[in-house]
Formats: sequence, structure tokens, C-alpha cells
Amino acid sequence: MAKLTKRQKEIKKTVDVEKTYIIKEAVAILKKIPHPKFDETVELAFNLGVDPKQSDQMVRGTMMLPNGSGKKVRVLVLCKGEAANQAKEAGAEYVGGDDLIAKISSGWMDFDVVISSPDMMRDVGKLGKVLGPRGLMPNPKTGSVTTDLGRAVKEAKAGKIEFKLDKQGNINVGVGKISFEEKAICENIDTVVNAINKSRPQTAKGRFIKNVSVSTTMGPGLRLDLAKLGTT
Repeated sequence: MAKLTKRQKEIKKTVDVEKTYIIKEAVAILKKIPHPKFDETVELAFNLGVDPKQSDQMVRGTMMLPNGSGKKVRVLVLCKGEAANQAKEAGAEYVGGDDLIAKISSGWMDFDVVISSPDMMRDVGKLGKVLGPRGLMPNPKTGSVTTDLGRAVKEAKAGKIEFKLDKQGNINVGVGKISFEEKAICENIDTVVNAINKSRPQTAKGRFIKNVSVSTTMGPGLRLDLAKLGTT
């Protein structure tokens, strides 16, 4: 058996893996335990009672975190003409058209969000095999295909995040940094839980959120008390 590090021993003394916690209690514990020498992301992991193979049970959406994500977001905008100025003024790091599409096709991926104007989507479609698996493909349903590029860029910078069901029926979402105040983390968690609850498909049967835990990048997962989340 591998020997536990000093940090792991401290975590083991503090965290009860058999217990379920209310949000405030879980966040307080995550703040208290020792952390590595970087600002860890606080993450929520959901297991949902839906069938990912059924198209009418897909769970996907976007939301604005009230206290931001704490992440420096590099935004790439694909557009032409005057729209490029709008995107640059809003703070997009990369703005272009065919030149950026060619660069991405060659393997360049130094960005976190991709936004496109509608008139570019015919060409952007060529990037489906590259951007799709990474969850970066622009989509009108998430607001990343729009004529209002300035607004989309500002929202991405301010903490707009996307969630999407994976093939195992899970959703993983970053909800801020461990350096945030406890209240800010709790508010972000509440926002995400409410958004996913509201995204319940009409065809879903029984309990929708089956399990949810909160953790940090390198820390333990603390299971949240579903009854105290108001989930059914």
C-alpha cells in the first residue's frame, strides 16, 4: 500500500467519505483542508437519471456564474468584415476568418471559447471533428453562434459556462476557484444546481439528479445531501 503524504493524512482526518454534506458545510471543509501550490478549481460532478443514448434526454445548457469562474478565458471569434471590430472591442483575444480556421485545422488550440457569426458557420462546420470532441464547437443553442458578438465575448469573459451530459450520464462543471470567499462558491454552486434542475427533460423518469459531489482539482469529493438541494 502506498504511503500517505502529510497532506493526504490531513484530508483523511477532516473528510468523512461516508457522509453527505450541505453545500455550506462541504465548501467550508474544502477551504480548510491543505492545498497544493496553485489555485485549485472547485468542481461539481453530477450523475443524472437519464439515458444519454436517447436524443430527447440530452441535458445541455449555459449559465452565468454570479461570481465568475476565476478562470482567464481566451476567446476566439470567427467572423468577417465590420463584425471583427465589435469582437476586438469586447476583448476577444483572437479574431479572424479563413486564416484562423486553417490554423485550427493544423492543430492550433490555444483558446478556451469559440464564438462565430452565423455567416461563418458553413466554413466553421469543417472544424467539427476538431472542436466537437473538445466541446468547443459553436452552437446557436448555447449562444456561441450569434450576430451580437460583443455581448457573447463579454459574457464568456464574465463567467458564462456551458454544461453538457456525457455518454455515461454525467456532467462535470467548474464553479470557481478555492481562493474565492466561501459565500461566492456557495452562490455559484446554487446557480449551477438550479440550472441543471431546470434542464430536466420531459421524458426523464424518477429521480433526475441521482448523485452530486463537490471537490477541488486535487482534493477529495464530498457528496452533497440531495434532500437539502431540493432535488427530486
